[in-house]
Amino acid sequence: MDVSDKYSLRGRVFNEIREGILSGKYKEHEELKENTLGQELGVSRTPVREALRQLELEGLVKIIPNKGAYVVGLTERDIKDIYAARSVLEGLCARWAAQYITPEQKKELSENVELSEFYATRGNFAQVCELDTRFHEILYQASGSRIMEHMLLNFHHYVERVRLMSLATEGRAAHSNEEHRKILQAIEEKKPQLAEELAHQHVMNTIQNIDNYGLKNLLDASGSTEE
Repeated sequence: MDVSDKYSLRGRVFNEIREGILSGKYKEHEELKENTLGQELGVSRTPVREALRQLELEGLVKIIPNKGAYVVGLTERDIKDIYAARSVLEGLCARWAAQYITPEQKKELSENVELSEFYATRGNFAQVCELDTRFHEILYQASGSRIMEHMLLNFHHYVERVRLMSLATEGRAAHSNEEHRKILQAIEEKKPQLAEELAHQHVMNTIQNIDNYGLKNLLDASGSTEE
């Protein structure tokens, strides 16, 4: 989807349906009926139909002629592939951030780390997840690459549900925030190689945490908290 389309009617419908799929509101294999979605979103069938076609291109929906559109969602392989790609790209992003970050971005990252520690000690993992998202958004912006930022924001959003449950597992929020702190320190000290290594390891640690608890268990836990 073009950036210019983000706030259009088609863009809004697309984003809301995609969010519903990624959050688990619309379950795998569930039929997405144009009339029902149109009523939910307060729009006609046309923007819904266009959004479903776009979601099919992203692999989140399967349209079967003469039958309808069905949720495909993200498979376990998809999620692991996203994290594997992120581990490489986020390392490169941190390397560039060490070269191009602004004083304002450094300040916001520092404040983010302190706030994350505060909320983690109080078990507010929803807030920790929001701050985690923002930390990475700033990092992507600090890289100075619009292409990198666009790719990583999409990847980050696609696994938001898994990230929330991973951060909620015992000790992970505190460890994750400490990893953020070390990445920030490397960036502040203008050590691009170290920043890259730490950012890469940060994502690999998340993969390990997901493997330890089992992806299906994390997603099932997520589904139970949404009901």
